[in-house]
Amino acid sequence: MNIYLRIFRYAKPYWKHLFASIVFTIFFSVFSGLSIYLTIPLLETLFDQDYAEGGPQAIEQTEPESDEDTPAVVGRFQQLRQALSLWFAGFVFTGDQFDALFRICVIIITVFFLKNIAGFLQSYMLAFVEQGVVKDLRDDIFRHLHKLSLSYFSGKRTGDLISRITNDVTIVQHSIGASFLNLVREPLLVLVFLMIALMISWQLTLISIGVIPVTMLFIRMIGKRLKRDTGKSQQKMADITSVLQETISGVKIVKAFGMEKFETNKFTEQTRQYFRRMLKIARMRHLAHPVTEFLSVIAGVVIIYYGGRQVLELGTLRPAEFMGFLFAIFQMMPPMKNLTSVFNRLQESAAAAARVFVVMDTEPTIKSRPGAVVLDGFYRDIEFKNVTFSYPSSTPVNIPDNGEVILKDISFTVKKGEVIAMVGPSGSGKTTLIDLIPRFYDPVDGSIMIDGHDLRDIEVKSLRRLIGIVTQETILFNDTIRNNIAYGLDDCRDDIIFEAAKAANADVFIKTFPDGYETIIGDRGVRLSGGQRQRISIARALLKNPPIMILDEATSALDTESELLVQEAIDKLMQNRTSFVIAHRLSTVRNADMILVIDRGNIIQRGTHAELIKKSKGLYHKLYEMQFHI
Repeated sequence: MNIYLRIFRYAKPYWKHLFASIVFTIFFSVFSGLSIYLTIPLLETLFDQDYAEGGPQAIEQTEPESDEDTPAVVGRFQQLRQALSLWFAGFVFTGDQFDALFRICVIIITVFFLKNIAGFLQSYMLAFVEQGVVKDLRDDIFRHLHKLSLSYFSGKRTGDLISRITNDVTIVQHSIGASFLNLVREPLLVLVFLMIALMISWQLTLISIGVIPVTMLFIRMIGKRLKRDTGKSQQKMADITSVLQETISGVKIVKAFGMEKFETNKFTEQTRQYFRRMLKIARMRHLAHPVTEFLSVIAGVVIIYYGGRQVLELGTLRPAEFMGFLFAIFQMMPPMKNLTSVFNRLQESAAAAARVFVVMDTEPTIKSRPGAVVLDGFYRDIEFKNVTFSYPSSTPVNIPDNGEVILKDISFTVKKGEVIAMVGPSGSGKTTLIDLIPRFYDPVDGSIMIDGHDLRDIEVKSLRRLIGIVTQETILFNDTIRNNIAYGLDDCRDDIIFEAAKAANADVFIKTFPDGYETIIGDRGVRLSGGQRQRISIARALLKNPPIMILDEATSALDTESELLVQEAIDKLMQNRTSFVIAHRLSTVRNADMILVIDRGNIIQRGTHAELIKKSKGLYHKLYEMQFHI
C-alpha cells in the first residue's frame, strides 16, 4: 500500500485534470446506463403495441406491487424506476408509434453522442495526468541518481539503472491508467448497471452477483503470483539491457577478439530466460479472463432460466424488461473483467515501482553536512593528515581489493601553486588518492584539509567548483564541440570558448570540420581521435578556470605527436594552478615541485626528480631506468 501511495502522490500537481477526469467518468457511466435502459421502451414500442398505445396508463397497470419480502432499499429502486418510466412514457409515447420510435431514436443518438464525448474527455484528462506523473517520476529518479555518490555507480550495472528508468517506469505508467481510469470508471459502470438491474428485478440481480466473491478470490490468487513473477521478469529485462549496453559500448573489442558468437549466445540466453518468465506471467494473466467469463456465463444461464420463467409462467416481468435486464447484466461483465486485469496490473506495477523506489530511497554517502562551509576560493594549502582508505565491505566485487585497505596513513601538504606528481605501479592507489580530493569518496580515517577546513565540513558543490579534472578516459557527450567545451557554463560567449580551444591546441583541428565548433562529435566523442578528444577535454577545463587541477594520466594513451600537442596544452592548463598529476611517463613529471612515489597504498619516497633519481636503490630510479634504459 505504501508503494501505491507514493505513486499517487505524484498525481497531486495534476489534481484539476484528475478531478475533471472523474467528473467525465461519472457522466460516461450515467450515459452508458441510459443507453442500455433505452432498449426497454424501444423494444416495447416495436413489439408491444398495446403497451405503446397505453402510454403511462399501461405502465401503471403493468407495474407489479412490491411484496412484503422485497427489501426496503430495493423497493425504493422500484419506486424510482416507476417514476422514471411514467415520466419517460409521458415524454415519448405521445402521438402514434412512429412518432414514439422517432423520439426514441433521437434520444439514443443524443445519449451515445454525449457518452462518447464524456469518454473522450475523461480519457484525455487522464492521459495528461498519466504522462505528467511518469515524466515527474523519471525526472526525480534521474535527479536523484546525480545526487548519489560515485561508489553507488561503481557497484551497479549501467543497463540495470537504464532499465529501471525506462522499462520499470513504463510498467508503473500502466498502473496509473489502470488505477485512475478503471478503478473509478469500471465500479461506476457496475453500479449504474446494477441499479438498473435492481429496478427491474432484485431477485434476478441477487442471482447475478453471486459469482463475484468466487471471481474476486480467484483474482487475488493470480495477483499475488503476478507480483512475484513480474519482479523477476523486470530483473531479467535489466540483464538484457546490461548485456546490450556493454556489448555495444565494447563492440571494437568484441570484433577484435572474434567474440561475436560468444556475445550473441550470452544475449540469446538472457532473452530465452526472459521469454520463459514472460510466458509464465502471460499464462497467469490471461487465465483470469476465461475463468471470469465462464463463471459469468454460468450465472447468465441461471438468470435466463429463472427470468424466462418469470416472463412465461409467472408474468411478473414484461419481455422487454427481461431483455433490458439481460443487457444491463451482460454490460456489467466487461467492467468486471477489466477490474480483474486492473488488480493484476497493479500487482505487476508494484513490483516494478519497488525497483524504482529502491534507487530513490538510496541515500548518498557523500553529501553536505548541515551548516557546511561554502568556499569562495582556494588561498593557502591542501593537507592530507594520516589518511587511510578502504572500499566498504558492502561494495560489490567489481571493486578491486574490496574491503581491503587501499591507502595507509598518507600525509603530505601542497602549497597553493605547487605541482604534485604521483607515480608508482598500477594498482598502487594513485587514482584513489586523488579521488579523495573532490570527495568522490571519504577517508575511513584521518582527514583532508583545504585552507584549514576539513573536506567533510565543506559544501560539496562549492568544493567541486574549485577543481578541474582531465583523465586518461576522456568523457565527452554526443553534442557539438562548442557545447562540450562550454559544458556546465550557461550563455558562455563564443570568443571565450575560442580562446580556450586555442590554448588547448584544439582550434586548428576544429576549424578543419565543415561545421566547425557546431560539429556533432558522436557518443563519447567517437568521431574524434584520442588526441583531439583530450584537447577538447583540456579546453573544457581551461574554460572552467579552476584553481585546482587533477590530471590522471592524461597523455598515456596518445601517440607521440598527439602527446606533444596535449602536453603543451596541459602546461598552459597548469600555469598558476595547484596541480595533482598522475603520470605513467616519468618525462612528464620532471618539473613537479614534489613527486610522491606510491606503492601498495603507502608513500615510500618523496622529493623532486633530481633528488629521487639520485637514490639508485629506490623505486623511482628503478621505474625511470625501465623507461629510459639508463
